[in-house]
Amino acid sequence: MDCGSQSHDRSSPAPPASSARSRRILGVDPGLHATGYAVIDVGGRRPLIVEAGVIRSSEPHTKPELATRIRSVYDSIVEVIEQLTPQVMSVEQLYAHYAHPRTAILMAHVRGVIFLAAAQHHLIVHSYNATRIKKTITGSGRAPKDQIQRTVQRELRLAELPEPPDVADALAAALCHHYLQVLPGAKGS
Repeated sequence: MDCGSQSHDRSSPAPPASSARSRRILGVDPGLHATGYAVIDVGGRRPLIVEAGVIRSSEPHTKPELATRIRSVYDSIVEVIEQLTPQVMSVEQLYAHYAHPRTAILMAHVRGVIFLAAAQHHLIVHSYNATRIKKTITGSGRAPKDQIQRTVQRELRLAELPEPPDVADALAAALCHHYLQVLPGAKGS
């Protein structure tokens, strides 16, 4: 995927599912420097990765203006949506420590353009807090990054840990939405 100045680190895509019951979920882990994304097909015996990667809003050691970085994330998410045609989006909710309000504001810009891209492509967006995603995926709302990576690796039967953690978080967001839709009782746990 070539989108001008932004860069993408992508994993090898799986072939699209051919089942008419198949559904595609786009999981997103928003970030100003690196936004993880993952598209999975569900509806078969187990979820399959269509594509996963990282959208980088700037090259290392450069600091383009905020508007340029936000536009980069927007353009890349639009490209992912148009190329991979998900039916629904699952996004990790914004979390910022009260001691860092500027981070929350910057992250809100990123989430805003992600939601805009989804709305323009008629995708329903489900937003889950990180604790909910972690609990649904690992059983613990306090799971560390490496546990998320190992669990996602196991659930998707990946040969290697999903790297970087932004990709694992995006995969976890997509899996969380899927599990909450198909597992009885998961919504209330």
